[in-house]
Amino acid sequence: MPISQLLLPEFDQEMKTTRTMLERVPFDKKDFTPHPKSMPLDKLAPHVAELAGFGVIILTTPELDFSTAGSRSRPPFELQGLLKAFDEDVAKARTVLQNTTDEAWMQDWKLSFQGKTIFSGGRFLAYRQMFINHLVHHRAQLGVYLRLNDKPLPATYGPSADDRMGF
Repeated sequence: MPISQLLLPEFDQEMKTTRTMLERVPFDKKDFTPHPKSMPLDKLAPHVAELAGFGVIILTTPELDFSTAGSRSRPPFELQGLLKAFDEDVAKARTVLQNTTDEAWMQDWKLSFQGKTIFSGGRFLAYRQMFINHLVHHRAQLGVYLRLNDKPLPATYGPSADDRMGF
């Protein structure tokens, strides 16, 4: 079975969970942060929404230097804008993922800023670490923000305290 086919079920589940989390963002709390060093909610939620687009970049380019990539507009901090941007990028990422050959997975991929390497390794590792794990990391942060604002958390890798599913 091709590598991409093995990864599709995980991709679909992670994107479904992420979308549910985005649906629960309290848009009246845009400046909320759990700590002074934390990103405000109106920056974190759009970042989570845009990360599927980063997956597309990893799967379709040999490298990315943030300093020369140009600016990408961040999704607006409102429900429909976040979901629209997220859904569009997820659809693109899923199509690209389906069509990524086993040979492409073995190619090198690099992330840098002003020529300084942030990540260098195989595309498979970049996909897992820089995209999927990165998305899960920020989604978990978003879960903390939701919990601290009394918003119910969706089940992620099993039921949450808000979604016990009969347990």
